[in-house]
Amino acid sequence: MPKTKEQISYNMRRVKYKDSKIELMLRKGLWEKGIRYRKNVSSIYGHPDLAFIGKRVAVFVDSEFWHGYNWEERKKDFKSHQEFWIPKIERNIERDSEVNEKLKSEGWTVLRFWGKEVEKNLDECIRRVLEAIDYHEKNQIN
Repeated sequence: MPKTKEQISYNMRRVKYKDSKIELMLRKGLWEKGIRYRKNVSSIYGHPDLAFIGKRVAVFVDSEFWHGYNWEERKKDFKSHQEFWIPKIERNIERDSEVNEKLKSEGWTVLRFWGKEVEKNLDECIRRVLEAIDYHEKNQIN
């Protein structure tokens, strides 16, 4: 049964832009390993979900819906309000790319994880973060 406009609106208002389940999973896993970070740093371009400022490592945890996972296939799934959703998500994809390029040009390592990647492979995500931090420590990149 299709949802009403009110149900959809209610659901969309409840979507978090920070402290999502997937972000909390990654943060908890890093914290348990003794890795400390800053979260949702507004002074860094793109406001990374996690930042290791001294190491210049920025981590983003992206939900598949909002950030356009498998976009060329998924955008065909939109049956209503295509004129709103398709440009919105395509702009999110474009913005993610702009953020990546700007941070990289400033000497940051940018890591992006899909939500399902964190849920299914948390240890691998943590390993990649630790590897990026270690790389910056060994090469004294600041």
